[in-house]
Amino acid sequence: MARRGGPERLRDELVDRCERLQLQSAAIARHVDEVLPAKDQAVLNAASAARELVIQRLLFVGKACENEEQRLLERVHAEEERAHQSILTQQVHWTEALQKLGALRTYLVDMITNLDDQGLLRAEREIFERTEVAEGILEPQESLKLNFNQTCVQSPLLHRLWASAVLCCLTAVKLTLLGNLSQKSLFTTFSTGLLGILKEGSQEIHINERTLSPHLSLSEDKRTLTFSPKKAKVDLDCPERFDHWPNALATAAFHSGLCAWKVGVEQSCAYKLGVCYSSVPRKGSANEGRLGFNAASWVFSRYDREFRFLHAGQPQPVELIKAPAQIGVLVDFAGGEVLFYDPDSCTILFSHRETFTEPVYPVFAVAHQSISLVQ
Repeated sequence: MARRGGPERLRDELVDRCERLQLQSAAIARHVDEVLPAKDQAVLNAASAARELVIQRLLFVGKACENEEQRLLERVHAEEERAHQSILTQQVHWTEALQKLGALRTYLVDMITNLDDQGLLRAEREIFERTEVAEGILEPQESLKLNFNQTCVQSPLLHRLWASAVLCCLTAVKLTLLGNLSQKSLFTTFSTGLLGILKEGSQEIHINERTLSPHLSLSEDKRTLTFSPKKAKVDLDCPERFDHWPNALATAAFHSGLCAWKVGVEQSCAYKLGVCYSSVPRKGSANEGRLGFNAASWVFSRYDREFRFLHAGQPQPVELIKAPAQIGVLVDFAGGEVLFYDPDSCTILFSHRETFTEPVYPVFAVAHQSISLVQ
């Protein structure tokens, strides 16, 4: 190389190399001495700001919860006092009525026992006047005033916070079951009691083949329902089977705790899903056999671009920007609520309060392509 370029050229190249190394070293030194410390300080500042934001928001939420707790407990106390006073008033009223009736009965027995026929005739007017008092005493009637009104604890804030917490717990339980979150971490994040309830509600759901409409077919794993306009040849006399409308029930009912499941609906633009009693009508083509058109079913419905909640034939529109790929169903049996949500965003699509008087079954209907249970 020296022979081809001469020593001067080699010397110039080495000088250039040294200058480049010096510039590179200076850049690295500046990065180490200035940029990285500045970045470190920026990270510290950002972390401090993030901690402050978390603390401020949690303090705000905590204060809002404290205020809401106080307000709701005061309403509960006031409702309890009102119902208690109503009961006391009724007790006084009917105790007095019993005393009047007892005194009247004693008087009538005395008249019958001690008076002869002439005496009874002379006392007829007095007896009539006194018995009129008894005729004015009506029999006790059932009154809502004597019951505790559960609506006193209804609160949009409490409902949203509760629903968000439950949906986050469901996500955490799913991650735990998949092995992506440690049990210790989960117990640190969420209460042991709630986790237990959610795990009870996270049992697998399968569709009962005996309930299938002849318009539906069921996959081997009993999770996918597929619609066909042609009726299959099945035993329509089976008492469990829906013989006309394209409905199906799950194999098991829920009667306590929190229960949740998800349904993949991306392929269908005509479906219903929710819960129902075992007494839901199953035979005939009458409207009451349609899910949501009777008092025994509560369903989220899609038909083309229209989304609705249906119960007892009273549709309530649900406004959605886009059709969800999955629909989650959450049932709080004791709290009396069924909630429909988007599992991807944990967005609440619709919620309905209901006092369930018997176990509820997951129920499904599909009139276009297929829907699938997601485990």
